[in-house]
Amino acid sequence: SCLCGSAPCLLCGCCPSAKNSTISRLLFTFFLFLGTLVSIIMIIPGVEKELHKLPGFCEGSGSVLGVQTHINCGSFLGHKAVYRMGFAMASFFCLFAVLMVCVRSSKDPRAALQNGFWFFKFLALVGITVGAFYIPDGAFTSVWFYFGVVGSFLFILVQLVLLVDFAHSWSQLWLRKASESNAKGWYAALCTVTFVLYAASIAAVALLYVYYTKPQGCTEGKALISINLLLCLIVSVVSILPKIQEAQPHSGLLQASLITLYTIYVTWAALANVPSKQDVVWVRARPKGTRGVWSDRKLSAMPNPHPSPRSLRSSDHPQVNKLMLTEEGGRGAGPGEAAEPGPHRAYDNEQDGVSYNYTFFHLCLLLAALYIMMTLTNWYRPDESLQVLRSPWTAVWVKICSSWAGLLLYLWTLVAPLVLPDRDFS
Repeated sequence: SCLCGSAPCLLCGCCPSAKNSTISRLLFTFFLFLGTLVSIIMIIPGVEKELHKLPGFCEGSGSVLGVQTHINCGSFLGHKAVYRMGFAMASFFCLFAVLMVCVRSSKDPRAALQNGFWFFKFLALVGITVGAFYIPDGAFTSVWFYFGVVGSFLFILVQLVLLVDFAHSWSQLWLRKASESNAKGWYAALCTVTFVLYAASIAAVALLYVYYTKPQGCTEGKALISINLLLCLIVSVVSILPKIQEAQPHSGLLQASLITLYTIYVTWAALANVPSKQDVVWVRARPKGTRGVWSDRKLSAMPNPHPSPRSLRSSDHPQVNKLMLTEEGGRGAGPGEAAEPGPHRAYDNEQDGVSYNYTFFHLCLLLAALYIMMTLTNWYRPDESLQVLRSPWTAVWVKICSSWAGLLLYLWTLVAPLVLPDRDFS
């Protein structure tokens, strides 16, 4: 059953009774973590020097997008290895996303592939990874960079949807508790948290102006900070307008303060990727007849943060539960109805219907793999001569546009009841 069964005994043996759907997601997420760990190992200098020994890894590197070059493939092997590992993970999750289309319950034969055969899934991932390292260099790195950019942008958008829903649900929860218990402590907590979030946002904006702008120059940084600061001020004012409060009684400054702080964070991450003369990695080709890899690295003087905030929680809205891949009540067998009784067994809770959308789950992991790939490579890409790895403006605009998308999404949740009065947004 460990190799082919639907109950992964390696995990269930040390855990209480658990749902098959939960264990399956944990194991797929573990595959993503394992691939990330391998990618990190690949960029360790000692390991990077040995990658040129892989047969076929450097074949086909004499041209990029049809242009002949005179650079050796051994110039930035760690960068290329992370791209191939990202390609392998993305291909693995894409395969399962396609295979699991329209699976409605565990009675579908394809559900067995989702919840079982873990040993063979691991072998498949290893096989795809090995094959990825035999992809001729050529245009692969340059083209796959743009796949990573698009995937990272979509991944950030998913996180923004979760963040906006988290902000609304947080406010609704505390206001409901305050009204039920008639205690002023909940209102005091709301005011305190709102004040702290706005204070942190103001302090962060001040630091951005100090460290990422200059009296003369740095026009881009000044413009991006000022635009996002103005947009945050607009959504804060809109959230407390009388008409908005009448249509959305639970809207307020708590949600706006959280969105503001996140927007300032994304602005910081974007400014850290602004290209400059310091933000390059100089690459020197490996001389003929020698072994090993040399590279003269000139790292950016500015920090380059890339952590992605998570809002993993249960929601009051079934649609968001589907998006966030959380369990919904009243679906499938309950703990007392486990098909395989026992203190350490996984039971099938999806006989009547799946607890989450299999395809969407794998698409989220696919986007996460691409985001991790771009993060580990610091959003660098080779220039036309393959002599320098640069952080292009693409990384900046992906993050800035994602911050604008988050603000627009939050603004829409405020004005939607006024624009579409016939719809129920409760």
